[in-house]
Amino acid sequence: MPTTDTSATPAEGTGTVTEVELSISGMTCASCANRIERTLNRIDGVSATVNYATEKAKVHAPGGVAADTLLATVEAAGYHARLPEPPTSAGAGTDDGEPDELRSVRQRLWISLLLSVPVVALAMVPALQFTYWQWISLTLAAPVIVWAAAPFHRAAWANLRHGAATMDTLISLGTLAAFAWSLYALLFGTAGIPGMTHPFELTISPSDGAGNIYLEVAAGVTTLILAGRYFEARAKRRAGAALRALLELGAKDVAVLREDADGTTREERIPVARLAVGDRFVVRPGEKIATDGTVVEGSSAVDVSMLTGESVPVEVGVGDEVVGAAVNAGGRLVVAARRIGSDTQLARMARLVEDAQTGKAHVQRLADRISGVFVPIVIALAAATLGFWLGTGSGAAAAFTAAVAVLIIACPCALGLATPTALLVGTGRGAQLGILIKGPEVLESTRRIDTVVPDKTGTVTTGRMTLVGVHTADGVDEREVLRLAGALEDASEHPIAAAVARAARDRVGPLPEVAEFANHAGLGVQGVVDGHAVLVGRPGLLRDRSRPLTDDLAQAVEDEAARGRTAIAVAWDGRARAVLVVADTVKDTSAEAVARLTGLGLTPILLTGDNRAAAEAVAREVGIGVGPDTVIAEVLPQDKLAAIERLQAAGKVVAMVGDGVNDAAALARADLGLAMGTGTDVAIEAADITLVRGDLRTAADAIRLSRRTLATIKGNLFWAFAYNVAALPLAALGLLNPMLAGAAMAFSSLFVVGNSLRLRRFTPAAR
Repeated sequence: MPTTDTSATPAEGTGTVTEVELSISGMTCASCANRIERTLNRIDGVSATVNYATEKAKVHAPGGVAADTLLATVEAAGYHARLPEPPTSAGAGTDDGEPDELRSVRQRLWISLLLSVPVVALAMVPALQFTYWQWISLTLAAPVIVWAAAPFHRAAWANLRHGAATMDTLISLGTLAAFAWSLYALLFGTAGIPGMTHPFELTISPSDGAGNIYLEVAAGVTTLILAGRYFEARAKRRAGAALRALLELGAKDVAVLREDADGTTREERIPVARLAVGDRFVVRPGEKIATDGTVVEGSSAVDVSMLTGESVPVEVGVGDEVVGAAVNAGGRLVVAARRIGSDTQLARMARLVEDAQTGKAHVQRLADRISGVFVPIVIALAAATLGFWLGTGSGAAAAFTAAVAVLIIACPCALGLATPTALLVGTGRGAQLGILIKGPEVLESTRRIDTVVPDKTGTVTTGRMTLVGVHTADGVDEREVLRLAGALEDASEHPIAAAVARAARDRVGPLPEVAEFANHAGLGVQGVVDGHAVLVGRPGLLRDRSRPLTDDLAQAVEDEAARGRTAIAVAWDGRARAVLVVADTVKDTSAEAVARLTGLGLTPILLTGDNRAAAEAVAREVGIGVGPDTVIAEVLPQDKLAAIERLQAAGKVVAMVGDGVNDAAALARADLGLAMGTGTDVAIEAADITLVRGDLRTAADAIRLSRRTLATIKGNLFWAFAYNVAALPLAALGLLNPMLAGAAMAFSSLFVVGNSLRLRRFTPAAR
C-alpha cells in the first residue's frame, strides 16, 4: 500500500504525500464532488476520487505530490480542504464537525418552517388574504430566502465565479427569480394594492403577471430543500455510526505495570495513547483490554462479542493473544502490548469501514458524470421554456412560472444521493455484522460471482491440530495412554504435541512430571514418566527402537492416513501401546456455510496445500463433491494463484475465501477476495471483504448483503432518473406549479434516503 508522509499535517500544511484522504467542506451536491474530482485529476500523476456523502477525497500519487498543491487546487475550485488529523489513539477519529453541520441545517430548517407556513397558507387559502396580507408575506419570506437559503446562494456564486453550474445554481436561481418577480409585482405592478387577492392554482393560465406574487414558492421551496438536506445529513451521520461505534469501543485509559528502582512493581494508570509496545498492563474483570497483546500472566474468559459478534466468551491463558476492546469477563490478566494506536485490529477495522465509505463504484461514477452535465442542460431548458411561453403570447407570469418549475423540479439531489447513501448504509450494516467491505467497487463483483473457492486450513477447518481419536492395544487403558503420552508431549513445543497435551489435560486432569526428556527432531520425543520409559512419535521411530506396532495398531495407522489424518505411536516399557490420531478438524459451521453458498447459485471448489486424502475427507464432510474439478489439493502458494487464473480463463467469475499469507496472492487475483478476520494481516489487506468472526457462513451473508446493496443502488438510480425524465416535460409545459415541483423534488430525495436506510434491517441467515 502506498505510504503517506506524515509530515504533511494540518498544523504544518506542507510535505509530500503519495496517498492521502482529504476532508472536503463546501460541497452541496454530487456535481460539486464531480467538479473537485476532475480538478484534482488534472494534476500530473494524481488519481483522485471524491465522495459527496462522506465529504472525503481519496488521492493517490505514486510519484508524490505536495500537500499544499492539493489543498490549493481544491480551494481554487471554490471549496475547502484539510489534511487528516494525525492519529492519537485507537479511540480517536470521530468527526467533531458533523454535529455542528447538522445543528446549523436544523436551525435554518426550523426557522424557515415557522416563517414559511403562514406565507404558504396565505397564498393557498384566499379566505386568509386580509388587507395588506401580501406585505406580511414579504416580511416573513424575506429572511427565509435571504438568510436560510444563504448556503445555496453562496455555493451558486462560488461556482459561477469558477464557470461551473451545480444543483445549488438551480436552487438559488429558482428561489431568487421567484423572489425578484414578487418584489417587482409588489413595487411596480398591481400586487401591492391594498385588498389584492389571488387564488392558489395547480395549473397555470395566461395572465399579465403583474398582480401575482410567488413568495410562497421561494419560501416553500427553500424550506422543503432544507428539510431534504437535514434528513440527508442525519442519514449520513446515522449510516456512519458503525465507524464511530468501532472507534468508541476502545478503552480510554489503562493500568500499566512500572518497576521502581528498588525492584518493586507498581501500577500506573495512563491514557491509552501513551501505551507503548512491550508495556505490560493489568486487565481486571469487567474492564476492556486496552490494546492488542499477549497474555503473560493469569487466565480468564474474554468477551469478544463487540468485535466479532461471538456470544460465547473465549478462554485465554498465558501465551494467548487478545484483542483490544474485548472485555475481560473472568480473572485478572497481565497483558504485554503487541500493537498500539493505528496498528491494532480495532483501528484496522475502522480504516476498512472508512475506506468502504470513501471509495466509488462504477455505478456511482456514472451518476456523478450525469449530474455534471445535467445542470447546464436544465438551465438551457428553463431558458427555452421561458422563451417558448413568451413566444406563444401566454404572458410573462405563465412563462416565468413554467421556467421556475423547470429549475426546481430538475434539481438532481436524488441522483446524487442514490449511490452514496446506499453504500454508507450497506457498508455500515456490514460492519455491525462483522462484514467489512473494503471498497464499493466490490459490489460490482458480487453480482457476477458463480464460483467460490474456500481454502481448507483455517477457513473450512479450525486451523489448529486437535486429538480426534485414540486406538489402544489389547488390555491398555485409554486414560493411562493419555496421561503418560500427554505428560511427555507437554514438554514439547510442537503443534501436534500441544494438541495431545491439551486433550490429555482436558480428559484426565493434571499431568505428571517428566524426567530425562529428549527430543528427536522430526521423529518424536522420549522421557521417563512415573517410572515408565515412554516413547511418542512416528511409527518408524518405534520400529527403529524395536518397538513395532501390533497388526491392529498398524492397520489403524493406515486407515487414518487414508482419511488424511496424522497418527502418532505411543510405547512404554518396551512395547507399543497405542496410536493417537490428530487432525485439523472441520469447523462446526462449515457444512452449513457450503450449503448456503450453494443456495446462492455458487459452485464450491476446495483449495488446499494439504495432501489429497485429507482434502477429500474434508470435502465429503462439508458437502463438496469429491473430484479433480471440485478439490484442488497439494498446491503451493503460487499454485493457488495459478488455480484461480485457470478458473477465470475457463470463464468462471471467482470468489476466493482464505486466511493465510499463502492465500494472499490468490485473494488479490480473484474477482472477489474474502479474508477471515482471524487470519493474517497480509490476507486481510489482499482481500476485498473481511469476515471478522472467521465463520465461513458469514461469506454467504457478505455476498447477500453486497447483492442487496447493489440492487438498492440500482433501484435508487432508476427512480431518480425516472423522476427527472417524467417531471421535466410537465414543468416545461406549465402543468406543474413551482411549489409542487419543489415538494416533489424534496420527496424524491427523501425516498432515496429512506430506500437506502432499509438496508439497516438486513439480517444474517438464521444460525
